Amino acid sequence: MPVWRRGIRSGATSAAGTLRIGILAFHGDVSEHADAIRAAAAKMGRPVVITMVRRRADIAGLDGLIIPGGESTTIYKLCVREGMIGDLRQVKSIFGTCAGAIMLARDLAGAAEDQATLGLMDITADRNAYGRQSESFQTKIDTEIGTLEAAFIRAPKLTRTGPGVKVLARFKGEVIACEEVRDTGYYLALTFHPELTTTLLHEHFLARIFLG
Repeated sequence: MPVWRRGIRSGATSAAGTLRIGILAFHGDVSEHADAIRAAAAKMGRPVVITMVRRRADIAGLDGLIIPGGESTTIYKLCVREGMIGDLRQVKSIFGTCAGAIMLARDLAGAAEDQATLGLMDITADRNAYGRQSESFQTKIDTEIGTLEAAFIRAPKLTRTGPGVKVLARFKGEVIACEEVRDTGYYLALTFHPELTTTLLHEHFLARIFLG
């Protein structure tokens, strides 16, 4: 279950307890993530303000950031174009789904030309390892925080997790959800799209931010 349901105290955010959550809004399931965050915050009884991140200036003051799925090469190049790579690396809590997990990875297999990552999380991602869009699927999975439906859409695989990375879920032996707490911050990576089926992972992400 999400950590906030286990009675763990919330951490210091702002005086009013409001979190400012950014969503990298170049493309992908931007509105779906926004809806999931709002629903998760409402369940937790916590106020949030959502910022659509399209420019470097949008990053300042964020408590957390969601990097949605999409085309990872395009996402990276747009971040470079906007000069925001360095600023993204300073955000203390980042939640990456599908292409967002690729962006978080320290190492990337099958990288396109001139493609790199934020390199924040001690994992290796393999782009489009589950195949083409026509091979997308949805299935029920068991995770450390509950059972949920997971939608895999041109999903990557996480082929390596470092010693400080906690695995939250596997599917057919493959890591599909993991998290890492480092001196630089908290990072949550999923190879699937929770925003299409559940708010459990968004609740978990918000709870980790409230832990401080």
